[in-house]
Amino acid sequence: MGERYFRLLSRRKRSLISLITAITLLLSGWAPASAMDSQRNGTLPQPLPLFPPDHWWNRDISNWPVDPNSASFIGFINNGRTRRLHPDLGGNAGTTSDPNAIYGMPYAVVNDVMPGDLKAVEFLYWDESDGVDLNTGLSFPFYPIPPEAITQAKWIEGGDPGNVDRRASQDRHLLIVDQDWNHLYELYNVYYNPTQKQWYAGSGAFFDMNTNDRRPETWTSADAAGLAILPGLLRYDEVFDPNVAEIEHAFRVTVRSTNGYVFPASHRAGSTAGALPMGARLRLKPSVDVTQKTSDPNVQKIFRAMQKYGLVVADNGSDMYITGTYDTRWDNGILNPAFANLTASDFEVIQLGYNPSPVGGNGINSLAVNPSSILGGQPATGTVTLTGPAPAGGAVVSLSSANPAATVPASVTVAANLTAANFSLNTTPVSTTTIGNLIASYSGVNKSTSITVNPATPVILSSVTLTPSAISGGSTSAGTVNLTGPAPAGGAVITILSNRPSKATVPASVVITAGSTSASFNITTVSVKRKTIVTIIASHGGLKNSVKLILQR
Repeated sequence: MGERYFRLLSRRKRSLISLITAITLLLSGWAPASAMDSQRNGTLPQPLPLFPPDHWWNRDISNWPVDPNSASFIGFINNGRTRRLHPDLGGNAGTTSDPNAIYGMPYAVVNDVMPGDLKAVEFLYWDESDGVDLNTGLSFPFYPIPPEAITQAKWIEGGDPGNVDRRASQDRHLLIVDQDWNHLYELYNVYYNPTQKQWYAGSGAFFDMNTNDRRPETWTSADAAGLAILPGLLRYDEVFDPNVAEIEHAFRVTVRSTNGYVFPASHRAGSTAGALPMGARLRLKPSVDVTQKTSDPNVQKIFRAMQKYGLVVADNGSDMYITGTYDTRWDNGILNPAFANLTASDFEVIQLGYNPSPVGGNGINSLAVNPSSILGGQPATGTVTLTGPAPAGGAVVSLSSANPAATVPASVTVAANLTAANFSLNTTPVSTTTIGNLIASYSGVNKSTSITVNPATPVILSSVTLTPSAISGGSTSAGTVNLTGPAPAGGAVITILSNRPSKATVPASVVITAGSTSASFNITTVSVKRKTIVTIIASHGGLKNSVKLILQR
């Protein structure tokens, strides 16, 4: 991923976890071990492009303002020479020393994913990765990694299978699309250790492609800028499919150095003065006649997309390299010279961070829930916020929950001229932590947030006490067992033992009634000739507590 700078963040709650995780936590006890189907460069979820039409990869930037420092940025890229474009894509590139080498990035499309198909990945940068408990740094099963990627070549960027460790010399991206749910999983610098049967990676990110959700500020993804990779790749199917009249998204581009980041990026990977920031957009100037740059109509389609959707700086690498997919159908004999006819000077830099509201009225700005982590059975409050005042008659926002332990109304109405509305969220008791998305939809735009439903803190045995704790042999002492909270329905049975039953006898058990936190029992003793110590032991739920009873002559 080129030069990368990662800041250690304070542990924070995930803002987005997929429905797959919720299903995993609930059903992993009985679901089939694995059932998913995997295809390399398979059919992507429809309709295309990936993500909603107003997603930053899909915005029409043809009329967006030029940055006042555009010429200076372009000069930095040219670096005193003429920097030409290059397509970073292609087919097989094997050599004697590296027989599996490929150009471009492959991607996997999976469907029929079951909980047993999800794999935990151990991350170097775990505090900016998904599929990790950010309180402990421990990974959990989250990524639907095709098993073929372990031993088969050309599922991972670079070409070698996952069980070949190329992390020191290659980026090794692994891109996975869940076709059924329109979810995207991306991993950086992957390796599968066959001895440990464990996947490792530098970082990993999840994207719900039904939404425009962005990574948290300062977080990376599988790409240095914190962006999704796949939606910015140049793909053979969209270039050469005669049914695709135009390509409708921006392309991923690399530059040798960067300086900070701007929207839509969320992460910096450099601080080189004069360089573009991560997330910067370049646009092929409208004055460039693409028909004079190439006679190939399909390549002209690529260049027209550069004029309408542009390029997004996503990583440090070679200047003006446009990233595409691995596909043996690419003809680099056509692409390379055509791209070389374009130079950095044919482009202009869009005003940094420019992010106008989509044309066509107000949409959803955000969806939030408070609290976002609650005990099962407790209520919460959700809030939908629009980008502007609701129209006359109000705005009806559709709601749904992908968390089986959380329910929401079918819709909530933002009253006319207001920008936000609250709704009630109800939860049910759970035995395990259940995480899933809430989704709000309005005017073709989706927003989501996650809700975590936690089980009640288990009630456990906290102590056993004696009153008094020292008595004359032949006397009686009263014991008390205590719980950390009220006993559940049916009560809590506490087992009682004496390590010297000939000296002190106790009942076999005592019941703490439902709703109570303690119960008492009697200890009967016999006369002793010398000081005697008896241990009284109480146990419940696998936990034991003990106390000493002293018998005097």
